[in-house]
Amino acid sequence: MAIRRFTRLTNAFSKKLDNHKAACALHFAYYNFCRIHKSLRVTPAMEAGISDHIWSIEEMCALLPEQGSAAKRIDKGLILKALGDRTA
Repeated sequence: MAIRRFTRLTNAFSKKLDNHKAACALHFAYYNFCRIHKSLRVTPAMEAGISDHIWSIEEMCALLPEQGSAAKRIDKGLILKALGDRTA
């Protein structure tokens, strides 16, 4: 229920497979590295020993690859804006 791209006929519906893959990857990265879970009281990555701290959205977006083509460049500002309401 957390990923609206899995539901049909909404504004967030992915028409292209590449867009769907990217949205899912961002969601899973946020879910595992940035979000504190109530039952664990830490992130799943911290619980598994993969990370030693809670990642910020900026830290997660810093891992995105830089691409040379302007048409295929990932807009990190747009991603930060889209995920900004989830930092609370």
